[in-house]
Amino acid sequence: MSNLLHVDASLAQEGSTSRALAATFIDAWRTAHPEGAVTYRDLALTPPPHLDWATLTAGFTPPEQHTPEQTEGVKLREELIGELEAADELLLSLPMYNFSVPSTFKAWVDQVIVVGRTFRQPPEESALTGDRVTVIATQGGSYGVGTPKEGWDHQLPFIAHVLETLGATDVELVRVEMTLAPVNPALADFTELYERSRAAGESALRARAAA
Repeated sequence: MSNLLHVDASLAQEGSTSRALAATFIDAWRTAHPEGAVTYRDLALTPPPHLDWATLTAGFTPPEQHTPEQTEGVKLREELIGELEAADELLLSLPMYNFSVPSTFKAWVDQVIVVGRTFRQPPEESALTGDRVTVIATQGGSYGVGTPKEGWDHQLPFIAHVLETLGATDVELVRVEMTLAPVNPALADFTELYERSRAAGESALRARAAA
């Protein structure tokens, strides 16, 4: 039975492009995997704490010597890592905030990357070795070659490095750009570009989910 972990990060519960695209993928995935299970982690509703010294040092301290703060930190970290390790497929739906990923996603990353466990040097396997990973990345503007903000995209490179660290090789990135065009009058001329980008993204996600 397939086990899909979906990690969502948009602050908007309504009107979010990344959430809508994720729903498209999930609907198609459930159709293709009727016996599959979906574990859902909403980082906006339940934001993981930033990694602190107590949680970090707990990994180098015998459990019987843990302070109450270390015990509590390890408990949550184990929950997040357990979800990642139990999955054989991962869906990330991530909007761009201030040219990078939401801070809640960065906090999640810091909690789940643990050297010697979820991250190991090849040929040893890491947490996502052999897993399928689909990334939905939405961007309010456009940051490609030749655009005024070329080189300002710190979202996609960060995601790529995180997934590589966790051992993922079967990765498909679906980027939808100019998502602010329908709501920002200054970007109205780019509405058609957004619509084409979104339609292409929806098609790619349905195909990926059904594969």
